[in-house]
Amino acid sequence: MLVNHFLENSAAKHPDKIALITKEGRYSYGEVNQMANKIAHALIAEGVEKGDRVAIFLDNSLDAVVSLFGVLKIGGIFLMINPTTKTEKLTYILNNCRAAAFIGSQGKLPVISEACNNTPSLRNVFLTGDNRLSHHELHKKSFYLSEILSSSNGHQPVLRTIDADLATIIYTSGSTGNPKGVMMAHFNMISAANSITTYLENVPDDIILNVLPISFDYGLYQILMGFKMGSTVVLEKSFLYPYKVIDIILKEKVTGFPIVPTISAILLQMEDIKKHNFERLRYISNTAAALPVAHIQKLREFFPTTTIYSMYGLTECKRVSYLPPDQLDIRPTSVGKGMPNEEVYIVDEDGNRVRPGVVGELVVRGSNVMRGYWEMPEETAKRLRPGQYPGEMVLYTGDLFRMDEEGYLYFVSRKDDIIKSRGEKVSPKEIENVLYEIDDVIEAAVVGVEDSVLGQAIKAFVVLKEGSQLTEKETIRFCAQHLEDFMVPKYVEFRNTLPKTDTGKIKKTGLA
Repeated sequence: MLVNHFLENSAAKHPDKIALITKEGRYSYGEVNQMANKIAHALIAEGVEKGDRVAIFLDNSLDAVVSLFGVLKIGGIFLMINPTTKTEKLTYILNNCRAAAFIGSQGKLPVISEACNNTPSLRNVFLTGDNRLSHHELHKKSFYLSEILSSSNGHQPVLRTIDADLATIIYTSGSTGNPKGVMMAHFNMISAANSITTYLENVPDDIILNVLPISFDYGLYQILMGFKMGSTVVLEKSFLYPYKVIDIILKEKVTGFPIVPTISAILLQMEDIKKHNFERLRYISNTAAALPVAHIQKLREFFPTTTIYSMYGLTECKRVSYLPPDQLDIRPTSVGKGMPNEEVYIVDEDGNRVRPGVVGELVVRGSNVMRGYWEMPEETAKRLRPGQYPGEMVLYTGDLFRMDEEGYLYFVSRKDDIIKSRGEKVSPKEIENVLYEIDDVIEAAVVGVEDSVLGQAIKAFVVLKEGSQLTEKETIRFCAQHLEDFMVPKYVEFRNTLPKTDTGKIKKTGLA
């Protein structure tokens, strides 16, 4: 089984079923598969071979979807790169993986030209857009997807890939230094997709709305899992216009809606959506960062017939855990148990497993764990370490957790996020959860700042609802009523917005 079989099998079973809905149109599985075949043949004709890396620099679109499957169909390795990436970073990624081909939008030529021209390994550039426009600054052989997709060569290419071959490299932004390329083989991605679709109980009748960038693995997997199940995926470019998204959920009878906390924060300000009937919306899932308990409670109020899945994951293994919906009231602060076909456990600083209730580093064991970081053996060795069997490697996540007697996980902090104040170790997440209990708080981030007396003082950055009159003193007083004294913020700073990563996580770097 290979990742491209998700599309090919569904196209064989029901070629006329709608696979993808975008603002440009509605496309059947047969059509999507044939377009991907055409791109595959165009890549082959230009000498792109099995194992070559092909960068895809496109917004959420039909072109992006058929391109990634086209690359897989020839045994290539695709890279989904966020199209807002700037020239310097793009140049680094292309050279780091030694990309052989590039697929991008003609509208991004100023960024594309400089990056591609400075990538010696790059031989071919494939562009979307109007082929009558000039692109004289691009010093690489170039082609147009519109011409390729109008060709007649749509038959299935011959493939000699096995499931241990790499399918993708996903570049993750670290807090410092250059991004790292997470290598995922076909079997890694298939294992993750099988596990996630199992606990989400996905079926062919599902209609999944994806507003997340497919350069983000959470967004990418909505395509992969939808095609695996033979479902329909509604692909939007973003959540920029939330009322439009709500209209799409209702109009298309969406059954699955994956979100991140940033989206939930926006949704929960839209009081008037309560008037709508979302009885067709079967589930909302969340990952990237844990949903605050207050958000979960309000989402259930806004979507009373919808199941909420609180999940935790990281790019290096795609997904770690999910909280069974029947546990939301019992363990609202938990991110659940390890997903099917995976083992999770917690270790101390010496790598020994700890008893329930003790905080330690979370370790993940399973076929969903990455193959490593692209050509970064030292970084790989920090994350992938020997497991219980000879030759086995397990993933040390770098995240601190505790586990209860029944095996449910509770996120404490990133190892490097822990605040040391008054000699005590303080979890920012615990304080943030309390801040979210304040009705007027939309977003919150807690960091440690240097303090000559405390070592580190606790500082909270808070975004309030429009028109709120909440003060710093009132905020600190609320925290003092709900937290131990050493956990109460010394400072509270109100902001209009908080910085975000490309994946919607609040970016704490630089806040302190």
